[in-house]
Amino acid sequence: MAARETDPKERLLDEAEALFAENGYHAVSVREITAAAGCNLAAINYHFGNKRNLYLEVFRTRWLARARVIQERVYETLQNKKEITPPALIRALAEAFLFGPMSEKDRLRHVQLMQREVIQPTEAFEMVMDEVMKPFLGALGERIRPYLPAGTDQERLMLNALSIISLILYFNFGRESVKRITGRAYDQAFREELIRHIVRFTTTGLGLGAGENAS
Repeated sequence: MAARETDPKERLLDEAEALFAENGYHAVSVREITAAAGCNLAAINYHFGNKRNLYLEVFRTRWLARARVIQERVYETLQNKKEITPPALIRALAEAFLFGPMSEKDRLRHVQLMQREVIQPTEAFEMVMDEVMKPFLGALGERIRPYLPAGTDQERLMLNALSIISLILYFNFGRESVKRITGRAYDQAFREELIRHIVRFTTTGLGLGAGENAS
């Protein structure tokens, strides 16, 4: 049996993430989490101090870790390119999400946890903003700045970066809606088509170049 499966702390994190994602923080009890993890009722206090700390640790060790793996995938794709044009950058971003390392289970947990935080923010939301979203959007903005009109201010720069990421996130996490609207299976061919669409749409809409042909 894998060490993660036998480690009570890891089991608590795994089961807590699943329950928090499915039902939300307030609807999940300590008793439910420990029962699902096969642990003593006092295990959460022993390992984390309280349920709130466990919730934050789920984000720290699960949510943030997955987000960073996706970011690393983007940087790995770009590291060998002599020039990182906006289409190449957007394609790398889209591929990292649509063909990224998340399993379907992890993808679902990832989006469910964040959806609940968007609706009812906690300290976990601030953690995600400060440690992932703001730095990543800032880096994206600086990548596209040279291709934007001279004098583009910081607010417009961040709105442009946010627009790119938002479109990619929707096509990745809104898969059921996309499938129902288009009637397409979310297979490899369709994801490739979606990536081409994302590149064309964002580069044209933001006036960033020649779209997919320049990637």
